[in-house]
Amino acid sequence: MTKIFYKILENGTDLYNLKKGTEDSAGFDLMAAIEEKITLKPSSTELIPAGFCLEMPKDFEAQVRPRSGLALKNSVTVLNSPGTIDADYRGEVGVILINHSKKNFDIHRGMRIAQIIFSRVPETILIEKSSLSKTKRDQGGFGSTGV
Repeated sequence: MTKIFYKILENGTDLYNLKKGTEDSAGFDLMAAIEEKITLKPSSTELIPAGFCLEMPKDFEAQVRPRSGLALKNSVTVLNSPGTIDADYRGEVGVILINHSKKNFDIHRGMRIAQIIFSRVPETILIEKSSLSKTKRDQGGFGSTGV
């Protein structure tokens, strides 16, 4: 089991006991660590602080992902999904939310706004070559295999 450390910040006090929604959930809920309500207007974005910092092993990353219910019911999602948090980042975790609906969406303190998933990152070396091997698909992309 991998240990990942977190530090609750002043704006996250009393919000967290970082835990999963269910025993088999992949992600941990992130909450809005704000003092006053934020109104996310249609087609606008806002960086919402989550109220804690992380310390992960160097071969790990965290991904900030949308909550499906928020997206389905309110058309509010994480803009840069998934948002990547690198192992050497020690600042506050934040969530960039976007409102795709036609009506205002209010964000309140403690609201579950996203989820965070932890993944091991393989050690990778990129090697430049003048040509690459051919495949059946080759350069076909962007819908080339059908719908």
